[in-house]
Amino acid sequence: MAGVRLRYALIPLHGYGIAVATVNRMLDPEATGEARVLGAGENLPYGAQPVLVADTTVWAAMRVEEMLRSWGPLPKPWLVLVADAPATPAAAARYRLRALEGRLAGTASVPYLAVLRAVEGPEEALEHKDVRVAADRLRRRMERK
Repeated sequence: MAGVRLRYALIPLHGYGIAVATVNRMLDPEATGEARVLGAGENLPYGAQPVLVADTTVWAAMRVEEMLRSWGPLPKPWLVLVADAPATPAAAARYRLRALEGRLAGTASVPYLAVLRAVEGPEEALEHKDVRVAADRLRRRMERK
């Protein structure tokens, strides 16, 4: 699509699955190319905001910390946390992520969306009201509105 620049470059911290695909689509609802998932080892495109995508487990918090330790001179990334269960994240994950806040451009949360367990793709997920509401909240948070 001519004239649309990449705004968000998503970096999944533990694989590409329905949560990452849905966050990508949440940030680019019209599929115009404003957001895309970077492949393994792919360089951050100039001008794109890096977005780390992780779930809310202690394991994922450790991956976030590892990534930020080796981040280098790139722009500070956003962190999008996708709830992996309908519960508060474990205390160890919360504390670790709180300690890393200074290294991030911001943090946004996507609530647990049970429908992601039953859909074939992000387009189908966005047909559900709770996913659309979460998408609107995510975009507003990342646009700082």
